[in-house]
Amino acid sequence: MHLVESGATMNRTASVSHNHHHHSGGMLDNRQSAYVEHTHIGSGCGLPVTEYDLSDMRFSINLWKNDPPDYVDLICMIPNGTLLMMKAPSSMTIREIKVEVVKLAKQNCLGYMIKDACDYQFYGISVFNIEPYTDETKRLCEAQPYFGILSLGDRTDATSFSSDYELTKMVSGMIGSSFDHHRTQGTPEIDDFRRSMTDLCESIEVERSQFTWQQRLLYEHPLRLAGSADMPELIRQRHPTSAFLIVVKNENDQSTFTLSVMEKDTPFSLIESTLQKMNRSQMKMNDRAGDYILKVSGRDEYLFGDHPLIQFLYIQEALSDSAVPNVVLQSVIRLESYINHHNEQSMGLKRAPKKERPVVLHKAPTSLWDLGNYFQLTLHSISNVNYDKTRAFRVGVDVGLYHGDHKLCSQRSIDAPNGSSDTFLFNDQIMDFDIQMRNLPRMTRLCIVIFEVTKLSRSKKSSNNKDNAQKDVLYNKNPLAWVNTTLLDYKDHLRTGRQVLYTWTYADDIQSDEVFHPLGTIEPNPRKEECALVHVTFHSSGAESVRYPCENTVLQYAADRAVASLREKQQQPAEPEKPLKDLKELIANYTGLDKIYEMVDQDRNAIWERRNDILRELPEQLPILLHCVYWKERDDVADIWYLLKRWPLISIERSLELLDYAYPDPAVRRFAIKCLQILKDDDLLLYLLQLVQAIKHESYLESDLVVLLLERALRNQRIGHYFFWHLRSEMQTPSMQTRFGLLLEVYLKGCKHHVAPLRKQLQVLDKLKQGSVIAKKGSKEKVKTMLQDFLRDQRNTGVFQNIQNPLNPSFRCSGVTPDQCKVMDSKMRPLWVVFENADQNSNDVYIIFKNGDDLRQDMLTLQMLRVMDKLWKRDGMDFRMNIYNCISMEQRLGMIEVVRHAETIANIQKEKGMFSATSPFKKGSLYSWLKEHNKPADKLNKAINEFTLSCAGYCVATYVLGVADRHSDNIMVKRNGQLFHIDFGHILGHFKEKFGVRRERVPFVLTHDFVYVINKGCNDREAKEFCHFQELCERAFLTLRKHGCLILSLFSMMISTGLPELSSEKDLNYLRETLVLDYTEEKAREHFRAKFSEALANSWKTSLNWASHNFSKNNKQ
Repeated sequence: MHLVESGATMNRTASVSHNHHHHSGGMLDNRQSAYVEHTHIGSGCGLPVTEYDLSDMRFSINLWKNDPPDYVDLICMIPNGTLLMMKAPSSMTIREIKVEVVKLAKQNCLGYMIKDACDYQFYGISVFNIEPYTDETKRLCEAQPYFGILSLGDRTDATSFSSDYELTKMVSGMIGSSFDHHRTQGTPEIDDFRRSMTDLCESIEVERSQFTWQQRLLYEHPLRLAGSADMPELIRQRHPTSAFLIVVKNENDQSTFTLSVMEKDTPFSLIESTLQKMNRSQMKMNDRAGDYILKVSGRDEYLFGDHPLIQFLYIQEALSDSAVPNVVLQSVIRLESYINHHNEQSMGLKRAPKKERPVVLHKAPTSLWDLGNYFQLTLHSISNVNYDKTRAFRVGVDVGLYHGDHKLCSQRSIDAPNGSSDTFLFNDQIMDFDIQMRNLPRMTRLCIVIFEVTKLSRSKKSSNNKDNAQKDVLYNKNPLAWVNTTLLDYKDHLRTGRQVLYTWTYADDIQSDEVFHPLGTIEPNPRKEECALVHVTFHSSGAESVRYPCENTVLQYAADRAVASLREKQQQPAEPEKPLKDLKELIANYTGLDKIYEMVDQDRNAIWERRNDILRELPEQLPILLHCVYWKERDDVADIWYLLKRWPLISIERSLELLDYAYPDPAVRRFAIKCLQILKDDDLLLYLLQLVQAIKHESYLESDLVVLLLERALRNQRIGHYFFWHLRSEMQTPSMQTRFGLLLEVYLKGCKHHVAPLRKQLQVLDKLKQGSVIAKKGSKEKVKTMLQDFLRDQRNTGVFQNIQNPLNPSFRCSGVTPDQCKVMDSKMRPLWVVFENADQNSNDVYIIFKNGDDLRQDMLTLQMLRVMDKLWKRDGMDFRMNIYNCISMEQRLGMIEVVRHAETIANIQKEKGMFSATSPFKKGSLYSWLKEHNKPADKLNKAINEFTLSCAGYCVATYVLGVADRHSDNIMVKRNGQLFHIDFGHILGHFKEKFGVRRERVPFVLTHDFVYVINKGCNDREAKEFCHFQELCERAFLTLRKHGCLILSLFSMMISTGLPELSSEKDLNYLRETLVLDYTEEKAREHFRAKFSEALANSWKTSLNWASHNFSKNNKQ
């Protein structure tokens, strides 16, 4: 390292030259050396800083105002009282600078006082105070220390409070600017939630601190295992002897060995066989199987434990793709060292000691069930009302009581007296409701709507009579704002006293034709200065405190009623036992139909009367029974709580249904979570999207669902990864900011091990957002060059190093490949980004980064395709679905996985049709393309089989889901024959129209060139190949129909997301129509056959649309 003359006048006591630059974990290769000038304060060693005259040192206030300079003059304060003057590259990381500074400080005067670099951290001046640089992967140009001053401080000097402050600050930054940690302090519910969840996190953290390296590996990289240890039948058909090949690569010398293994062989036995082969070829005899572990080549996924190799999903996926699994033989010592080092790195911050909760003694509250009076509410005023002052005839308020989406009693409506411009006084109007206090369900919601009444129009009939003219005036009631709140708080206490409710406008949240929004959030609008306010008083009925009875009280009440009912029956003549057949037939009328089905009161009463028979004989029909409960009758509520305590566990499919908004009762939701506790981690991941959305239906911050998800996320980092992103993607939704922000805060503080990789991903997200802004600034070729220059910039390259792929954290990337990155040719200018795989011998990672498109609907559709694929495989059908990854990361921003070696139908048709407008009508183009990429004949036959299976799967899936806007640019085919669909911007039958005419008039896409491929080059629709294809489609449809309740439930749980095409129950009607759950199986089969024939007969219309599309667009990338 070379000494460079500085402008400051000083007493130089040493100049140090180094020939090489030290690199440690995270250091960049080929990094430019920092030029260092070492000096001591004053004329001797160790004098205090105050004795040194800094007046002639040059401080640049505008150092970071413009683009950072290549080199920066730094002043580094050392704990032993010395200064280091450095000229360092702005691309250097804080950790690199710290290592150099400590090394130099040790070699000079008072160096014996300096400890190791890991004992220190840098502090810098910020806008408000001196703050530590806790993220040492940041580069100098990102940290931007004021005046270029850095102070090296002892990590252990920080008090427990400052450490907790640092962690809180870091976590708040990761959650996003919309979350204010300090704003969410002070409310009892938030404080109690934080305290309770911190206790949960710390208990799990204590468990983790005692993990062995194997347990930690299992936490960070959980095993992906199939449910059964047996070879799947579809794979056995390809491997009738149960033997298959595996390629094992030795990490040390890159030598490879191909071994044949049997179905029951384990990872340990494979390692033993590999070592024997290695020892024979390399004359080594000292290696033991226990010294090694198997890692999947190209990703951070491991095969270990006492499981057959065939049970690992990676092995099954490779064999299903007719590929040979590739694994790496890795040293346990190296892996253990990495795991332990990673563990130590993340344990640097300590939390503040917990404050003891003050014990407050209260008078025993009155039970809500002891109150026989009717519910009342006093309405005082509404203020800050934004209404049309020129057209509004009057302003008023509607008030209703709801349990889920069910209205408990008649609503109350009151017109406001004339008021000022935006405030209306109601003279303390008392509103009476026709429901007794004792009958209010535990989760009753008060729903309020502010409305205006405007003059809509006049009748066109002319009349000279003024009275008649007034009658012809039409009025329109426009809802302006709404707000919901629970009648009981999180501690079961009845809300009492005067309160201010902060409303939401209808544009802010869910879209619906209904006036009330009982399913909307109960959170107050955080924009308190902008929203309308409702001033009300909740009556206490004369009691100091009123509380809903505890669970034991409710259960005892139900038990007493059951005993009394039994005695009454014993005193009456015995009734003949009702046959179970009658009950089954009655329930069959509603089995498989959605829960909102209009059940007649007679059937509802009949089913409820036989609730004990359902408990014993038909427990899976619990959702139907719950639909028969009169929730505004406490006797019914007590009885169902009593029954649920004895109810056997039900299937996962029916349990998920109970987490829908239609079942707000706490006992019901607690039972659902009890059933879901047995859910395996991989299955929980499959339904995680819906489970996170179901949090929105919880009335309070803490719930059994929240605890379940948090526990699983803290015990499985893969679940934690997607849990983080699903929550964070909605942080820009005002109604979710507090609830989801608190959950993110708890999770990140509870797993400090996961903070660093997630922060790196967020940094990558920020850089790609900057890149997407560049992509919209000019022509395609110009912005491509600008993007590549941006990615090559030294200030940006470090961000992309050593990151986990947000789409799949098993893939670790070592950097970005600028030359292969580009801007795609579509409206929002998405970025095509190529990352280098950290495993040098594996394929690069390709992603599409979208800024401006809402990917939540794509994410939902792809998840439903995964669910369908799992249902089919469970029934022994593998339709070779190619379901790529997609993740929404912020509002209208996210990533999509690129499927390699695939082409759109449009480009295939243009290529084989010589780019003519009639190419879609040339039936041989797709077959010719497959033939070109699959030689010889047996490979072509395999590709045709892949095409047939995948085409069947996607035909049925897109039909059931109502996937619209299907054209030749969003259907793709891989070279191996697999067909798949992309871009799911329109689902549930929202077909595009032009001039009032629906552009798509087929149930699903089945064109003549598809048929040509399925029939291996002929167009005979009676061919056995095509008959087999139709049979596959029918089987696939009937399987989905068998699980129709699950599909409906999963979509129903997503209504709260705010997706434009899934905003109310009406949007589920399309699913009900396609699944025809009220048909017999034979009738359903005939229904699908009719749709199949319709798609085939109208395939020429699809080809015509595609011809028009191909002529106008060319999306080849």
